[in-house]
Amino acid sequence: MAKARLIVIAMVGGLLLNGCNRNSNSAAGAANKVRIGYVGLTCEAPIFTAVEKGFFKEEGLDVALVKCDWKNYKDVLALGGYDVTHHLVMYFLKPIEQGLDVKFTGGIHRGCLRVQASMKSNIRSVKDLRGKRIGVPGMGTPPFIFANRVLGANGIDPSKEITWLVFPAGELGLAIDKGEVDAIADSEPIGSMLVVQGKVRNIADQAADLPYSDEYCCAVLVNGKFLARNPKASAAATRALLKAAKWVETNPAAAAKLSVEGKYLASTTDQNTFAISHLRYIPSVSGAQTAVKLAAAEMKTAGMLSPSTDVAGLADRAFARLEGVSDEWLNSLQVEKVAGGQVTPNWIKRQYARFDPADRFCGLCLLPVIQ
Repeated sequence: MAKARLIVIAMVGGLLLNGCNRNSNSAAGAANKVRIGYVGLTCEAPIFTAVEKGFFKEEGLDVALVKCDWKNYKDVLALGGYDVTHHLVMYFLKPIEQGLDVKFTGGIHRGCLRVQASMKSNIRSVKDLRGKRIGVPGMGTPPFIFANRVLGANGIDPSKEITWLVFPAGELGLAIDKGEVDAIADSEPIGSMLVVQGKVRNIADQAADLPYSDEYCCAVLVNGKFLARNPKASAAATRALLKAAKWVETNPAAAAKLSVEGKYLASTTDQNTFAISHLRYIPSVSGAQTAVKLAAAEMKTAGMLSPSTDVAGLADRAFARLEGVSDEWLNSLQVEKVAGGQVTPNWIKRQYARFDPADRFCGLCLLPVIQ
């Protein structure tokens, strides 16, 4: 593995921003220097893969990794603490609406979110959720935003007709068991595990239900000022990440092992492989652009964006098409298939029997693992 990498630990508050600014000054001298932000999540496998497999170097980039705290992630990108990342579309749309200068440039993977109801309940459709209690891993988290979108699209006011209750991600199934909630919003692989255990039924599944099944959950993001100054480097970084996403889809077990052995996140190889196996890394440019439009429209309907927001204008402002970054290029792109780097259906079934939703594995795009 390529170990020659720089990891800048971003601190909270002023120290965080000052530290990133000092790194910014040192990186600003060359157009090929790019700082890539990350939190330490399973779904960030393409970032780690692009470093370890040399995809950034293939694009002529000199990359430094900037490890940031989740709660400061958006602000650090906006203030120039790092230049490029990939992250949740829904997580950034409200800040972009409010003036955050960042751009989406390509889709990394499709969605992994679900709204699920207790098998003991009579809830069988979204409309049955009106007036119910829904458990979420946090207000403002991706599962919460997805549930709001689904409710709003079905004529339910999430702020007035739902009681929201917050539980640790691994305890959502327990909340269902104890009758503390009627339904939950969660992320993979927790959602699949609870279905297999017979605790819940799916009410809305981002991976299977239209119009969400083809929607990109995570996309490449570039700081707007960096993009304006360095369009070629921005395009090169985007290509490296999209190629890495394709590599992860082809070699999920190898990508999971690479992420753990490189100490990019706190997990075991088996746990990380199990989590990655529930995501579809099918990179797309047009798919990401469509996802931005759909998410913005439904977030507005759900009251999560301003009633006066021009959805089409917001989507156009939020997305940048870059030279050499296209679906045609992606379709022609070939990546290696590593021996033993894939995941078999039988292996996944065995893991369902082993893992408990309360285990402290990395929860994909849900929340970072807390040691």
